[in-house]
Amino acid sequence: MNSPKFNWKIIPAGLLIIALLAVIAYVAFVFLTYSRIEDNVELEVQGKAEEAARTGREYTAVTYNIGFGAYTADFTFFMDGGKESRARSKESVLECVDGTAQTALSFDPDLVFFQEVDTDSTRSWHVDESQIITGMFDKAGMWDSVFAQNYHSAYLMYPFSCPHGKSNSGLLTQSRLDMTFSLRRSLPVSTGFRKILDLDRCYNYSRIPVENGRELIIFNVHLSAYGTDAAQGNAQLQMLFEDMQREYKQGNYVLCAGDFNHDFTGDSNKYFNPESTESYSWCSPFPDQIIPDGFTKCTNYTEGMMHTSRYTNIPYSEDSLVFILDGFIISDNIECTFVQNMETGYQYSDHNPVLMKFILREE
Repeated sequence: MNSPKFNWKIIPAGLLIIALLAVIAYVAFVFLTYSRIEDNVELEVQGKAEEAARTGREYTAVTYNIGFGAYTADFTFFMDGGKESRARSKESVLECVDGTAQTALSFDPDLVFFQEVDTDSTRSWHVDESQIITGMFDKAGMWDSVFAQNYHSAYLMYPFSCPHGKSNSGLLTQSRLDMTFSLRRSLPVSTGFRKILDLDRCYNYSRIPVENGRELIIFNVHLSAYGTDAAQGNAQLQMLFEDMQREYKQGNYVLCAGDFNHDFTGDSNKYFNPESTESYSWCSPFPDQIIPDGFTKCTNYTEGMMHTSRYTNIPYSEDSLVFILDGFIISDNIECTFVQNMETGYQYSDHNPVLMKFILREE
């Protein structure tokens, strides 16, 4: 009797089934482990700042998205059509984080708002960037510090050649003025499959006493970029503005800084990229019509228009697409005496810092 022949054709089918089951298991893992960070979380303020804010005195503020310490000027990012998914080395992360912190400190600021600060992420070689920056500021003087986790994500297996991995990233606020209270607010994000791209999002606001009995309320924000649309972006801004307006109506001074992931001036895309026909969800014009009464974007640039962000599909060059995504919004009891987007050549981040000087008006 002849023994049955083995059907070699079933091997490819078996491998295909195994691969399909692996993909299904991974997708299930991503969705089952997805969780939003709780809203209205009171945050611990650390540091030794004791000074209250004063009216009539000029203060300096800086907002700076540090790009999780990965973006040297020639770094390209896979989600923008580039090649890389992680910083090139731990040493590169340390150099970029040190460079962004030193750049911010060089402006002799009183307030600094950092975004995209990683604490334990695959993409940034598990460097605790918040701890490094806070340590540098502590050495520079009497600073208060507060960190708000913006998002955490499960291990992203893409790109397959070098997976992006897990991410833990947040907002770091440094203040020479005494921050007496700080709160994390969860922003509305996409639902369904898109929430995996949108991750979690938040803003953080902190209270600083003013000598006249009022408070200076400072907001640090990083709105959604990937996986969102205009309606979602507007919903995030409307929530932010509701909190800002409530504080303003109570007689407080309100200052908001960050990466808004909108064309902040409304025309920076056309201004810097007149020949481009590309459009991006994270660079739609800022919806000025929903800014509440009593608030103003600081866009009267003292030294002229300068971009704050580059598209990272290619290394930074004169051919790069560049935009203004970052800036300040203030209540009308604050006078902006100077504002400028500062040129850095994108040496340490895919963003440039924005510098603003302001005075709290006595009313």
